[in-house]
Amino acid sequence: MPALVTIDLDDLVLLKADARGFSLLPRQPVASLLSGRYTSRLRGRGLAFEELRHYQQGDDIRTMDWRATARLRSPHVRVFSEERERPVLLVTDQRTPMFFGSRRAMKSVAAAETTALAAWAALRAGDRVGGMVFNEREIIDLPPHRSQSNVLRLLHEVSRMNHELAASPPPAGKVTIDDALEAALRRAKHDHLVVIISDLDGAGPQTESLATRLAAHNDVIVIAIYDPLGASLQARPGMIAATPQGHLALHPSGAFATAFQQAFAERLDEWQQIFRKLRVPVLPISTATPPAAQLRDLFGQHLK
Repeated sequence: MPALVTIDLDDLVLLKADARGFSLLPRQPVASLLSGRYTSRLRGRGLAFEELRHYQQGDDIRTMDWRATARLRSPHVRVFSEERERPVLLVTDQRTPMFFGSRRAMKSVAAAETTALAAWAALRAGDRVGGMVFNEREIIDLPPHRSQSNVLRLLHEVSRMNHELAASPPPAGKVTIDDALEAALRRAKHDHLVVIISDLDGAGPQTESLATRLAAHNDVIVIAIYDPLGASLQARPGMIAATPQGHLALHPSGAFATAFQQAFAERLDEWQQIFRKLRVPVLPISTATPPAAQLRDLFGQHLK
């Protein structure tokens, strides 16, 4: 049994100290085990117009305001400053398929930890933080605000849903990942950073359509939570698998391992097809090790 089956709010608060050494704003190509190496399309906080002034030697010609230059009959450039904050929307999956783990923690716990780390890092950067937390029964929508109290509200909901997964029976309902993305679309009209934290169970053609619409006016990052057992599973004597038709005994054989790994590879291909052509970074987070070190490695910021 993994060490971490559920996680409390106090533990998510304590992760504030570990939310260092990375930023949700990569300044270089993002390498992903799932989607290959390519230049991230993340735009960052964006630029806000500050003033119009006379052209000076060394100014970037691309900032030239040609209309003002023609009207004022002297070269003028537009000066921009980086926006000081941006809304960050964390979309966190706490559905029943997340309640699985073979090493260190359940996927649901790793997702909760990743949400806390991302929220604290964004707040430290001066961004507004909000979120969508969902399970099969409900979607909690918290609009972004630049306040610690809003982060605590978000983490409270994450912890609450996380504990509900361990209840008997677990939450019942029909909320899907597509429902969560539709809710994110209603919240994130434009210029948000949307971070999807999920194992992407149930992703399909509708997911691709929703992700396309979401990425059209926002920056999107997918943090794919996975368990190492999902990449390689060897049957052992006495192992039983649960199926919709009942329980099935698994017989140790190379054929079983090959079929399981092929199914897992096909699922990774599905993630690639949905997100890669959108140039949306897909960053894998394993349940086997704490997410903080993985986030620092993936984003490569090494900030103090």
